[in-house]
Amino acid sequence: MIAARRRAALVAPGSDERKARKALESAADEVVLDLEDAVTPARKDEARDLVARLVREYGATRAVSVRVNGPGTEWFRADLAAAAEVSGELASIVIPKVESVADLDAADRLLRGAEGVPLRVQALVETPTGVQNVVAIAAGPRVVAVIIGYADLGAALGRSTSVRPAQWLYVQDRVLHAARAAGVDAIDGPFLGIKDDEAFRDATRWVADLGFDGKWVIHPAQIDTAQETFTPTAEQADQAEKVLAALEEAETLGAGAAQLDGQMLDEAVAVAARRTLAKIGA
Repeated sequence: MIAARRRAALVAPGSDERKARKALESAADEVVLDLEDAVTPARKDEARDLVARLVREYGATRAVSVRVNGPGTEWFRADLAAAAEVSGELASIVIPKVESVADLDAADRLLRGAEGVPLRVQALVETPTGVQNVVAIAAGPRVVAVIIGYADLGAALGRSTSVRPAQWLYVQDRVLHAARAAGVDAIDGPFLGIKDDEAFRDATRWVADLGFDGKWVIHPAQIDTAQETFTPTAEQADQAEKVLAALEEAETLGAGAAQLDGQMLDEAVAVAARRTLAKIGA
C-alpha cells in the first residue's frame, strides 16, 4: 500500500482493462478504479474481479484506490469484502453518496469483520444532505479525505452544468472547513470536460487558491496541470523554510516574537508554512 498525495487523482472504469491499465501506468498521484458509475449492473461482478486483480498487480508500487458502490446498493457488501481481501495493496476505498456518518459506520462494521484490515476511506459528498452533514462525515471512522461530487450534486440542486467555479463556493467552503477541522484532505471533484483547456485550468486554480489539496481528473491530459497547480513553487517553499527557521531561531534565543523581512511571524504563519512544505513532501 502506497500513501497517496492527491494533487491529481485519475479516475478509470473498473470494467475496462485497457483504460484501467493506462491510468495505472500514468503519472497520476493516485488512481481510482471505479466500480460504481462506470460499470453497468450486468458487469459489476466481472469488474470487481478485474479490479481486485489490478490492485494486486499495481498496489505495491503506486497508490490505487477503489470507488465501491454506495451503501444503499446490493453490491456494497461484496465490494467491501473484495477490498478487504486486497487491503494490503489498496490505498483506500472511496464511498460514494455519503449522506451521514451512519453510512461510514456501516462500512466500518463490515470492514471490522475482516481481522487486521487497515483500509482507509475517502468520502464522496454528492447530495444536498451530504453537504449539510459534511462536518460529521469528515470526522467519521477511517476517513482520510472528503471529495466533492459535482455531477450528482448539481443534478440534485437543479444547477446548470455551465456554472462558474465561484458559484460552488458555499459547497467548497463547507467541505474545506470540515476537512481542515477533521485533519483530512479536501479534494475537488472532477471537471466535467476531458481537455486540459483554460476552463479546466481556471477551475483548478480556483480550488487550489481556496486551499484544497488536490482534484479528481478524468483524462490523463489533465494530470500535469493538476499536479503543477497543487504543488508549491520553489519560491513558496523557500519562503516557508525561512519562516520556520526564523521562528526556531526566535525560540532558541528566547525572543518574544519573530520577524522576517520586516513582518511579524506567529503560529498562524507557521501553520501555513508547514502546510506548504508538506505539499512537496518536505
